[in-house]
Amino acid sequence: MKQETGSGTAYGAGAYAIWGAFPLYFHLLAPAGAWEILAHRILWTLFFCGAVLAVRRDFAWGRSVFGNPRMLGAVTLAGLLIAINWIIYVGAVVAHHVTEASLGYFLNPIVTVAIGVVVLRERLRSLQWLAVAIGLTAGVYLTIDFGRPPWIAMGLAFSFALYGLMKKRLGTTLSAFQSLTSETAVLFPVAAAVLVWVGTRGETTFTVGAPTHPLLLASAGLVTATPLLLFAAAARRVPLVTIGLLQFVTPVLQLLCGVLLLGETMQTSRWIGFGIVWIALLVLTFDSIRSVRTRRRLADAAEYAAV
Repeated sequence: MKQETGSGTAYGAGAYAIWGAFPLYFHLLAPAGAWEILAHRILWTLFFCGAVLAVRRDFAWGRSVFGNPRMLGAVTLAGLLIAINWIIYVGAVVAHHVTEASLGYFLNPIVTVAIGVVVLRERLRSLQWLAVAIGLTAGVYLTIDFGRPPWIAMGLAFSFALYGLMKKRLGTTLSAFQSLTSETAVLFPVAAAVLVWVGTRGETTFTVGAPTHPLLLASAGLVTATPLLLFAAAARRVPLVTIGLLQFVTPVLQLLCGVLLLGETMQTSRWIGFGIVWIALLVLTFDSIRSVRTRRRLADAAEYAAV
């Protein structure tokens, strides 16, 4: 059990570290624009997933998706949400707004909790309500500091939280790999149309700087799928609380990439806003850990009583 937990933690840390380093990867894809990068990410991810499934001879599950209108509709909506998340994020990196993008992933757990209340009618514990209230306070403060709502952060947080909601409703019908394959498959026409549109505008860069730039664009499939597979391996081996704690690795690394490596500046007032968000996350994390410990104590007590 300890060995499984240790390897699962390593897999999870690897997944979140790769996601945290994404700003550096997308920065390397210059001079490609955000829409061209999005299209290549979809196409090469689909190609990579298809190649792996071909080796495994694992296509039978496709009938349950593409032969079921309800399932296909849910997968299509999930695909569109993750595509929105990708284009916002890549656009933020290309426009040198990595720090604001990192804020989106700091806000994501808080937005996810809020959506659980509004959409799923979930009941929150007192500390969860406190975390949501602090998160809203941070949103108001940062809106004043930015002079506008932090649209990039909000777009990333809400698109990913809604994507998570769709994945929850899809349940465990598909594995992580099958889900990614089906989502990129339904997005294929969108990606193809984007590449045609970019080409007609004379803005395609795939043939620029051969072979390095084309290879970097083509590697988008491997770069997208690898952390997802690591995450899936981690999720099977470690408690949800561990996954919840590890997820903060990604925005921390993104923030460090933006400030230390990509030369973005952070004013003191902006650090204060981030600090308020971090307080909300600390409250949420403390509540999560306490809840898990309480459930364990109750389970142990019930087991002892049964004996």
